Amino acid sequence: MTETSPNNLEELAPLSIAVLDGLIAAKKMVATAESCTGGLICGALTEIAGSSAAVDRGFVTYSNEAKNEMLGVPKDLIEKHGAVSKEVAIAMAEGALARSNADVAVSVTGIAGPGGGSPQKPVGTVHIAVAAKDRPTDHLHCWFADNGRQSIRLATVRTALTSILNAIS
Repeated sequence: MTETSPNNLEELAPLSIAVLDGLIAAKKMVATAESCTGGLICGALTEIAGSSAAVDRGFVTYSNEAKNEMLGVPKDLIEKHGAVSKEVAIAMAEGALARSNADVAVSVTGIAGPGGGSPQKPVGTVHIAVAAKDRPTDHLHCWFADNGRQSIRLATVRTALTSILNAIS
């Protein structure tokens, strides 16, 4: 696979369109809470004309302080489990849902590299959560191949979009 620029969202357009069509058909709005992707999920959706019918807002919460202040993720939860964890991903998604007008919220937190990994959480470790008003919060723990930062971020966006689609299907 060739390295793709994280700003080139064209290859994600068909998936983004499917997500938006599904949200619009279900009369639902989505919010995103992003750490390692830095807003790319929301960017992939809003790249599509008419996305305002289904996208409520996006939170870019790269720092632990932002996760706490913008999404209400408890500081002790981050200290206990680390920012890259199932618990924090779930709290991020549920916080985005509570702090928006959305019916569905997706969150991502991970280690895109090239540094920052550890034996317990290597580069490519990502946690994705999807919270919805009418169902329990889903969590997905991913290990993407360390093929570079851009590759990990793009794989995360693709998986998050697919997770939204699965949640509304």
